[in-house]
Amino acid sequence: ARGGKDAVELVDFESATDRVIGGLEKKNKVMNPEEKKLVAYHEAGHAVVGWFLEHADPLLKVTIIPRGAAALGYAQYLPKEVALYNPDQLLDRMCMALGGRAAEQIFFDKISTGASDDLKRVSQMAYAQVGIYGFNSRVGQVSFQQDEGDNQFQKPYSEATAQIIDEEVRAMIDKAYERTVKVLAAHKDQCEALALTLLEKETINHDVIVDVLGKRPFDSDAYQDYLKNTKKQQEDFERELESLNKDGGDAEANEEDDKKDNKKKEEGDDLQAGLAMKSE
Repeated sequence: ARGGKDAVELVDFESATDRVIGGLEKKNKVMNPEEKKLVAYHEAGHAVVGWFLEHADPLLKVTIIPRGAAALGYAQYLPKEVALYNPDQLLDRMCMALGGRAAEQIFFDKISTGASDDLKRVSQMAYAQVGIYGFNSRVGQVSFQQDEGDNQFQKPYSEATAQIIDEEVRAMIDKAYERTVKVLAAHKDQCEALALTLLEKETINHDVIVDVLGKRPFDSDAYQDYLKNTKKQQEDFERELESLNKDGGDAEANEEDDKKDNKKKEEGDDLQAGLAMKSE
């Protein structure tokens, strides 16, 4: 109804998905060219790092259209159905989250507040690995997870342990950031090409991403299933649309034939009426 269409199309389902994930599109929120460029490179950084790291979620779509209360752009990924994570997998996810900040540093030699949510997620993942999952050799095989309702002001460890945890978290994040910068530096041209494509199109889907970055070097079963299902859905949609157009064309042709038949009938009735009047 919003688009003035007679039927729902595949693009309408994609638009609804974007609205649920990213919020309402802010058409009245205009970014200046410098901000728009920064957001494009920021999102391209996330996309490129995730594309070339094995354990990161495959990218499906990226946009720089402002949505929601604060989002100036967002990326849609295909999450893996994984119940357990190892340190290598979490490191890749941390690097992907840091991709936007690293892209700002590489291409503009300055950083912005746009990475605040990314840094929050990275910090949570790092503290969980050190203080909950027992992934840090210096802290050891211990878990300091606090249940909901526990006194958050009283930590279950000493001040010395707290300092060690903070040091290890910072070291982990620094290591992840350095790795992220190396990945982006190795694929700098592709990152810039993706950012320029974003600036031109504002929203790009998986097919465009593949054209710019090339085929993703790591394929999971879920990713392959998605590609197959997406292709099948597109083919089914095109066949259904073709069938509807054909049925519509046949209906128009039948309607035109009916009009011609009615017109001939009316002419015949008029002729008979004229002959009857003459005979009288």
